[in-house]
Parts: sequence; C-alpha cells; structure tokens
Amino acid sequence: MLAIFDKNVAKTPEALQGQQGGSVCALKDGFLPNHFSSVYPGAVTINLGSSGFIACSLEKQNPLLPRLFAVVDDMFCIFQGHIENVPFLKQQYGLTKTATEVTIVIEAYRTLRDRGPYSADQVVRDFHGKFAFMLFDCSTKNVFLAGDADGSVPLFWGTDAEGHLVVADDVETVKKGCGKSFAPFPKGCFFTSSGGLRSYEHPLNELKPVPRVDSSGEVCGVTFKVDSEAKKEGVPRVGSVQNWSQQI
Repeated sequence: MLAIFDKNVAKTPEALQGQQGGSVCALKDGFLPNHFSSVYPGAVTINLGSSGFIACSLEKQNPLLPRLFAVVDDMFCIFQGHIENVPFLKQQYGLTKTATEVTIVIEAYRTLRDRGPYSADQVVRDFHGKFAFMLFDCSTKNVFLAGDADGSVPLFWGTDAEGHLVVADDVETVKKGCGKSFAPFPKGCFFTSSGGLRSYEHPLNELKPVPRVDSSGEVCGVTFKVDSEAKKEGVPRVGSVQNWSQQI
C-alpha cells in the first residue's frame, strides 16, 4: 500500500523532516505513483487531486496479513493484517455479519467523526490483533493512520522534498521518495491530520523523537518513544460533527 498526502492535508512531525538527503518530489510528474505501479502492475490507484494519492495492491502480500481496500461515502481505507475481536466490534458499531476489518475501521472512524462517544485512543485500543491501516476522509480532508502495539505489520512513513507525507508498507518505496527522512511508523500509535501523532497505549503521555542510525552510522529519520515524564491533557469528548472532526 502507498499513500502520499499533501503537506496542507497532513503535516508530519517536524522531527521526521530533519534529514532531507536523497528525498525527491514524490508527486511531481507522478514519480512515486509510477514507481509503485511498475512494481505492482495490478494495483488500484486513486488520484485525490490536490490532497494526494493512494494505491493498494493484492500482489506480493503475506497471506497471514492480507490487505483489504474499501471506499465508503468518500472515505478511502487500506487495511493490512487481521483483527481478532471482529464479532465484538461488529456488535459495537452495529455492523452486519458480512463486515470485514476494513469496513470496521471505516465505521469506527465515522463514529468518531460524527458522534464522538469514545476517545480516539480508546477506539484504536479496542482493535485486538496484528494490523496497520491508513484512511482518508475526502469530506473533512482528514488522514487517520494506526499500527498495532507490537508493530506486527510493516508500516513506514516519511517526508519528501516538498514536505508531503509518504506512507507505505514497503520500505524501499518510502526510501525512494523520502531519502533519509523516513522511519517505521511508531508502535502503538495513531496519527491524524488535526491531532498529530499520539500513543493510544499511553494517551496522556507525550511522544519524544529519538534519532535513528542506519547501518552506515548516519542519522536516518527518527523513532518516537513514549516520554514517561511528560504528560498531556486528554482529548475532550465533544458532540458535534465539526468539533469532533477537529479533535481526531
């Protein structure tokens, strides 16, 4: 899977933008989308206009961690992995027996966006299993990314030369667009356009960037660790669509 989001839609953490060596303009002349299509000729590709680009392929995937793609009411979602407590989540969100993990993620996001009965960290924490997903809501221009607490599903993110966010499950694809300005997506965390990067395991703690060093000894992006000493205020639960969408 691949997603490229304009910097006006999803601003990456400043620490992730520190090493620009080798990065390119991922969207210019379709550079990174064309590369992805050459590696995965049968990929589904979606041009999001000024917001960016997403693509998903069912080729070259781990059968134990399958990819799923769905579009519901202008919400695009790519899910990889599996959720163990699917029956519970179907009941919680009022879904039919035929609902899959990717539609559960979309409905969970919709519930957050429209009603906000739970905090965003609680919603992701309720997903039990091995997973990573990326979601884009065309109506609010909101990006929603998350990975499980163990990092079981490969997911990488970075910043290209223009400051756009690049996300993929293939490290070589991310490196091609971001050079040294990339890193594995932090374990047990989620990212939203308006709320930035947060830990759903430790929602009241700040995250601190820690420089990554590659095999040649050079700094290559950063990882984010929970700062046990730095606390942050919890996300308020608000009822209106407009207010809640600003919180997630």
